[in-house]
Amino acid sequence: MMAPVTYENIKLFKDIAQTRSFSRAASMNEISQSAASQHVQDLEKTMGVMLLDRSTRPLVVTPAGEIYTEFCRDVLRRREEFEAVIDGMRQQASGTVRVASIYSIGLSEMAQLEEEFSRRQPQAHLAVEYLRPERVYAAVLADEADLGLVSYPEPSREITVIPWRQEEMVVAAAPDHPLASMERVYARDLNGVEFIGFDEDLPIRREVNKFFKEQGIEVNETLHFDNLQMIKEAVAHRAGVSIVPARILKDEVEQGRLVAIPIAGSELYRPLGIIHRKKKRFHPVGQGFLDLLREKPAVEVGVAP
Repeated sequence: MMAPVTYENIKLFKDIAQTRSFSRAASMNEISQSAASQHVQDLEKTMGVMLLDRSTRPLVVTPAGEIYTEFCRDVLRRREEFEAVIDGMRQQASGTVRVASIYSIGLSEMAQLEEEFSRRQPQAHLAVEYLRPERVYAAVLADEADLGLVSYPEPSREITVIPWRQEEMVVAAAPDHPLASMERVYARDLNGVEFIGFDEDLPIRREVNKFFKEQGIEVNETLHFDNLQMIKEAVAHRAGVSIVPARILKDEVEQGRLVAIPIAGSELYRPLGIIHRKKKRFHPVGQGFLDLLREKPAVEVGVAP
């Protein structure tokens, strides 16, 4: 009688047969090569047939192994179909698309997207939760969110990244700051200024620091925060200037609270991406919102002339 096998072991054997390599399949499944080899030995002992011919390099799948490989593929395919159906039933029952987003995507922009989404799918509901970047990834991996919106997106074995847009970075300053009257700021103009930065664990901090290093300038960091809203407030209260995405300054620029100044000769951009679990099959409601995001990657934002 065949010993019970797990989905993980079924995938492992399928990968071994497909790659014709214990080492590559072990790496793909994050286990040791000896553990992969032992699994196949146990499997062959249980079945009473040889599944792999190890006397050649690369190894050869035996006729019995081909049959078992096809079985593995069928089991994994059926599992994916089952999970997609169940996920679809959950979404259909609620009619809800769950989105986890970093704070700086902005309530006003999300409200515009929700309005357009409701026009297209009146019965659907958009549930948005604003989180720190690492929590967005965690929510997507735990299936607490169907989609995630993050800056500086990073793909992984379990996460797919869809590039969304590139956001120009500008200098944000209070209207009465000495830099505010300039049409463009050169990197040298920032040398020694009082500067409001991002917390050290955020990717945007690393990119801004890289820009300063490449330009050979140093700033006097007075404050640092983990979110753009606090940075904007600090700039508005004249605690210093900052470098932020131009689009998040739209409301403050229109209100006259802040000035957004382009950086001359700079290719400093903040990339945004849409993330979801790999092999996730979207219900029409979720697919509809994903399509909407891809159709509308940007909204025009005015900056200082």
